[in-house]
Amino acid sequence: MRQPQRRVAMVGIGLLGGSLGLRWRQRGVAAEVVGYSRSRQSAERGLTMGALDAVAPDLESAVAGADLVVLCAPVMACLELGPRVAALAAPGCLITDVCSTKAALEAAMLRALAARGAGPGPVFIGGHPMAGAERGGVEAADPYLFEQAVWVLCPPEGTPAGAVDRLAALVEATGAHPVRLEAGLHDRRVAAVSHLPQLAAVALAEAVGAGEGRDPGLLGLAGGGFRDTTRIAQSPTEMWLDVLATNTGPILEELDRFGAGLAQLRDAVARGDREAIARHFAAAAAVRSRVPARHKGLLPAYFDLVLFVPDRPGIIGRLCGALGERGINVQDIEILRLREGEGGTLRLGFATQAQQAAAQDVLAGIGCPAQRR
Repeated sequence: MRQPQRRVAMVGIGLLGGSLGLRWRQRGVAAEVVGYSRSRQSAERGLTMGALDAVAPDLESAVAGADLVVLCAPVMACLELGPRVAALAAPGCLITDVCSTKAALEAAMLRALAARGAGPGPVFIGGHPMAGAERGGVEAADPYLFEQAVWVLCPPEGTPAGAVDRLAALVEATGAHPVRLEAGLHDRRVAAVSHLPQLAAVALAEAVGAGEGRDPGLLGLAGGGFRDTTRIAQSPTEMWLDVLATNTGPILEELDRFGAGLAQLRDAVARGDREAIARHFAAAAAVRSRVPARHKGLLPAYFDLVLFVPDRPGIIGRLCGALGERGINVQDIEILRLREGEGGTLRLGFATQAQQAAAQDVLAGIGCPAQRR
């Protein structure tokens, strides 16, 4: 890590702002982390939790003397607050954000910085950590939220390389992996892999909910497939209203493409065309097989082992302890299925194929045979 920042200002203290503050304070990234939020209660909670060193009474006080300002508010709020920060920040101050869409905010920030006139000024680089949680608010803040996540950086054309490197180092201090993309390209890609799935989940949950209205008890048959595909339907509405308003064009393109594909599948079902349906399934399976196993962004897949474990206190600790004694690090862990009183199916992820093989031998040796996946 480079020289610590003297003062970091967090504008907006929710899940992401709180998590960043916790992690950067934990890692000694800044001498002082100060927070400002329109909700004084959120800022005070962030202070109590240890995400902040101090709470600023207003935006001007927060930005004054800051080496780094992070816009952690919702997108529409950042479109209003960001230009104010650009006007207030000192020359050389680095301004970034954590918003889910990039092009609209980048354009607003560049206009605001140009309005300062010639001479040295702050530098803006858009950012988007591909991490989150079902619960929002600073109460859900987690210093390890960004661990192993992709963090997209969108430096505008002409951004000094030193500023990009500086922000990349700060991102790496959270445990995330910085990836550089042009803002428009970012928005087109997340429209496909993030925004479309969100809307599909909403539509699916709503459709089945209407069925429950006609046939009470229908949801009682819902299994893992329905739960998995609709989990994100409970995401915060206000955040998504901002996303849809600032990335409308790319999202509509993806919705049209999805709608056309769904119509083709419907026609194949209506015709009873088994070959066409099989082609759709095969194409979908091929795409799904290329999705990285990690849940946080576009990183290489883990080498997984799947095993059954009995429902006994300390069993997971025993497994991980046995692996740790052999120098084998579990990179990811997931309970796939569980039946209380009997046991469940566990997935363990490893960074390399060699560690996967070694772990399989260790687990077999302690009576817990595992299958590679």
